[in-house]
Amino acid sequence: MNLVRSELLKIRSTNTWWVFGLISLPLWVLTLLFNWLQTDAMSGLESGDVPADQAAQFEALQQADSLAANIYTNGQFFGLLIVMLLGIIVVTSEFFHQTVTTTFLTVPHRTAVMTAKLIAAAILAMVFWLVTTALNLVFGPLVLNASDVPLQLDSGGVWRAIGLNALAYLLWSVLGVGIGVLIRSQIGATVTGILLYLGGSIGAVAVLSILASRYGDWINNLQLVVPSLASSLMVSGTEIPGSPPQWAGAAVLIGYAVVAGVIGTLTIRRRDIS
Repeated sequence: MNLVRSELLKIRSTNTWWVFGLISLPLWVLTLLFNWLQTDAMSGLESGDVPADQAAQFEALQQADSLAANIYTNGQFFGLLIVMLLGIIVVTSEFFHQTVTTTFLTVPHRTAVMTAKLIAAAILAMVFWLVTTALNLVFGPLVLNASDVPLQLDSGGVWRAIGLNALAYLLWSVLGVGIGVLIRSQIGATVTGILLYLGGSIGAVAVLSILASRYGDWINNLQLVVPSLASSLMVSGTEIPGSPPQWAGAAVLIGYAVVAGVIGTLTIRRRDIS
């Protein structure tokens, strides 16, 4: 626990945590406004207004559980990016400020140091999840009421989506630590993480859409291999026809996080520190 407290102190003693917090708030507001418009539009459309081959998916997305889950997990897209970057900085700040040698001289057991960094990153991720979830539970009902959608706070599907959203925050912080270990440069690791996250999301959607129109809807199952799309699938609130189930997205993301954590631990144990 002393190591974990030490890692948290390193972050609290810099401007990193509140800078990311200040960035997160306007991004959360923007996504809430976007999701409000989307919810209002979805609740007012008829299934006859969409192509026949998309009707089943549209009806699933239009269900009250799906609309409510989307609002109560608002801010996930940018929130996961933020906690990933925090995970990166938990590691790379040691190299940037040249304190890593002192850290390993003080605590020669590198596995223990890596474990402490993973736990510290996970704690930070949970703080960000708790804050955004609290905001969603306060303002979400106002959005749903404005769009004439039931609040669904007694729905198991909605609370499952909220819980899986917490898991997504936790796992992305682990992925961030893994990236930070593999790429020591703080700027290099941060840019790489952003490109992988945003590029993977936008690029994968475009590529899968093109391939699905040519080879069939089964291509949509490949979204599972893209971490950002897998995490979005986890909070869908209901099963979407033609898409993998929520548990599959969670399983794949857990796999990525485990691999990142193991590779990060092995790398930091073997790599020379100077």
